[in-house]
Parts: sequence; C-alpha cells; structure tokens
Amino acid sequence: MTGERIVFASAARYLATLVRQIPADRWDGPGLGEWTVRDLVGHTSRSLITVSSYLNTSASREDVREPADYYVRISDYVTDAGADAIVERGRQAGRDLGADPVATIDGLVERVLGEIDTAGDPLMEVIGGLGVRLSTYLPTRTFEIAVHGLDIAAAVGLTVTPPVEVLAESAALAGRIGAHLGQGAAVLLALTGRSPLPAGFSVV
Repeated sequence: MTGERIVFASAARYLATLVRQIPADRWDGPGLGEWTVRDLVGHTSRSLITVSSYLNTSASREDVREPADYYVRISDYVTDAGADAIVERGRQAGRDLGADPVATIDGLVERVLGEIDTAGDPLMEVIGGLGVRLSTYLPTRTFEIAVHGLDIAAAVGLTVTPPVEVLAESAALAGRIGAHLGQGAAVLLALTGRSPLPAGFSVV
C-alpha cells in the first residue's frame, strides 16, 4: 500500500480499537454538541462509509489535487447544507450502527481496507460533485478519524490517542488548510509558542 493508504489503515484500526473500549452505559450519553456518543461514532464512521461509496463513482475531471484544497472547496457547500442537516446525518449514521456498533465498525474497517487495497487510484466524484483521486481523498478521512477519535475519547473519559503517524499527518494537514485559508502564519506562530490562537479558532 502507498503511504496515504497505510496511514488511513492505521487510523481506521485505531477507530475500531477505540470503539471497543467505549463503556456500554456511555453510548447514549453526551458526545459532541447535540450528538450522543452513538451519534458521534456514527458520524465518524462516515469517514469509512464515504470511501466505500465514492469508490463506486467516477468523475470526468480532477477538481481537487491536494487534501487541503478539498476543505477549502467544500467550505461553501457545508455552509449551504446547514448545521441541522449535518447533525441529522450524524444521528442517522448512529442509528445505522445497529444493535452491535462495535461489530459494525469492525466490519466497516475490514471491508473498506480490503476495497482500497485493490482499488488503484481512481478519480471519484465526492461531495459537491468534485472530482478527487482516492490518494487525495484518503488523508482527509484520516484527518476526520483522528479529530473525531479524540472527541470520542474525551466524551467517554478515555486516553486513547491516534497513532503517531496519524497525528502527524493530521496535524500537518490542519496546518496546510490554515495556510490555504490565509491563516498559516497564525497557526505557525501558535505551534511555536509565539502567540496564542484566537478563541474558537478552527481551520474547518
């Protein structure tokens, strides 16, 4: 497997390991914002589901050539979709985990890793109708799993952090997104201890 596939596989297996450690009585407890833990895990599972779904599509042109640009390009689409729609998709994804969410996540991980292992590097059509190669899309899913994995761990009181390679790629991507959005200097100064980021600062 290529580098981005190896790191994505590491992120996916981290998610499966994390989900196995969620206490049985915490699934319906607070997760993130309006989501329960189940909703949050469901939302995070979409980083696996979308890879599988998009592998069944094809695009006529390559609109996005690097992972950071993906986030820049979809920002307007996400804004237009509205927060309520995003919250409901997370809730539906949580319901879709079924009676045994641990087994569902394990099955998703194995299925998706098997699919990308034999997929080549197709040009897929993703959210917003954008054409993106699999190799460009996977780091965005690694990023989502890393960030929401930390959200899940915090919600249930676990100290399970993503593997170093997952954190490294995700932090680097966050920096690149910030640079693309004109906030690169602020991110760099904060990471080197020179000035704090403004309250509520986010690159996504």
